[in-house]
Amino acid sequence: MLNKSEIVKEQKHRKMIPWNKGKLIGQKPPLRLKHIWGIRVRLELTSKTRDLALFNLAIDSKLRACDLVKIKVSDITNCGQLLPRAIVMQQKTNRPVQFEITEQSRESIQALITHDKLSGGDFLFRSRINHAKPITTRSYAMSVKKWIASVGLDTTLYGTHSLRRTKATLIYQQTKNIRAVQLLLGHTKLESTVRYLGFELNDALELAEQIEA
Repeated sequence: MLNKSEIVKEQKHRKMIPWNKGKLIGQKPPLRLKHIWGIRVRLELTSKTRDLALFNLAIDSKLRACDLVKIKVSDITNCGQLLPRAIVMQQKTNRPVQFEITEQSRESIQALITHDKLSGGDFLFRSRINHAKPITTRSYAMSVKKWIASVGLDTTLYGTHSLRRTKATLIYQQTKNIRAVQLLLGHTKLESTVRYLGFELNDALELAEQIEA
């Protein structure tokens, strides 16, 4: 049996153990196009109306989980019509960010609004338990894990930030316009976007690989 001093030492040792010991951490990679369409097709085939709308809007909006789950019908509609562009206030920065809503996203969102009989003041992705509240970020993260697993990806490597990074990554790959990506992600500093996407290093390595010394 441990004495008092030994118990104190044991408690201190436990506190010193890093929270991420034995866990995979770091940036979550974005999804590839084949994964996006793989998830989308599976959700369509299984008639998961809310999941499909949530997935599509997550890709389009590039929003953090905390902002995505709190979107209300009134945020993305005007006079009952879904908007091609919308704007929300970010919880983290308290700054507005604008995003596009593609036609396929609008179709899935309209299907959700009709199915759940939502009105302007309702949360778009409302809780099944309490309709006056949105789904939690935890619930959203659990849905993402299921989507990731459905296309055979490692759920420990991907997460909600993978969806946030996906379209931003595709835009940067096609345009190399880091400023545009910064605006779309709602970052206050360009350096934050560079670090978030991790392309500065990748681009440098690609250039290095093309040079023979």
